[in-house]
Amino acid sequence: MKEKERLGFEEALKELESIVSNLEDEDITLEKSVELYEEGIKLSKFCTEILEQAELRIQQVNEEHT
Repeated sequence: MKEKERLGFEEALKELESIVSNLEDEDITLEKSVELYEEGIKLSKFCTEILEQAELRIQQVNEEHT
């Protein structure tokens, strides 16, 4: 994974989708599965943080305009 701080939401989501696809591969080793899982968790948390920040910004804008 690229550095999370430099990833945009869309890029992180694409990487996460790629990880899920790789995890579905029956030929993947257990060790590689664990590595991908760990990376997926990090990306998932990163995406969640971005979405939460966006939600807060939207709430602030709505409050300013009401």
